[in-house]
Amino acid sequence: MSFQAYLDAVEDKTGHTPRELIALAQERGFDASTKAGPILEWLKEDYGLGRGHGMAMVHVITKGPQISAKHVGTSGTHADASDTLWLDGKGTNPAASG
Repeated sequence: MSFQAYLDAVEDKTGHTPRELIALAQERGFDASTKAGPILEWLKEDYGLGRGHGMAMVHVITKGPQISAKHVGTSGTHADASDTLWLDGKGTNPAASG
């Protein structure tokens, strides 16, 4: 599963875009200095997210939308179209197919 696919699944599971969840995290005081544990606990308790989906959100909450270009342009299961994640909802992603 690509990193972007994890974020799209988070949106399906929570009803919130990644950007909305980032704003909610910031309201709770989570930022770049926050360890993963408290964020994962919040996402599990409030939204039922497991570790994999939670860690995708931890990344964008603490590091922003930029990811490694390691899988960009590859054809593997972890391939991403870009090294910048789309945070405004899968329905508005211009790179989404379909």
